[in-house]
Amino acid sequence: MALIRGFGLVVLMLCALSAWSAGIELRDFDDPVKEQRYRDLTASMRCPLCENQAIDDSDAPISADMRERVYQLLDEGKSDTEIIHHMVQRFGDYILYNPRLEQRTYLLWGLPVGLLVLVGVVVALIVRARRHASAKALSPDEQARLDALIARKESS
Repeated sequence: MALIRGFGLVVLMLCALSAWSAGIELRDFDDPVKEQRYRDLTASMRCPLCENQAIDDSDAPISADMRERVYQLLDEGKSDTEIIHHMVQRFGDYILYNPRLEQRTYLLWGLPVGLLVLVGVVVALIVRARRHASAKALSPDEQARLDALIARKESS
């Protein structure tokens, strides 16, 4: 019984330690709309240190700094566009999960559409070729061979 209590105490301490080390940030928002904007903005920005993690769920110190800066800019009354522009100026385009449509990102945005059109054209050509191939009549030699095979099958 004492062993079970001791094990339970160790598990409880490990859970408390992991919650404490996670560094849960509590932000006070007087407006639920502002809170939702904060959540949306922090979810739409990538941590510059982490591989593919948003700043809202990253434990990296730079992400904490970025979340703090977003909170400050929201408190100053900045718009979402102004906040994103500020963060891009400071950290670069890498932090955006959805890069802006600019001259240097046309290929990034256009490649999926171009590949989809290319696949559609290839499928259409294949279907068209198969329709034409199935509509062709048999040559006299092919017809004679087919008739011979059918006659042999019927005689068996």
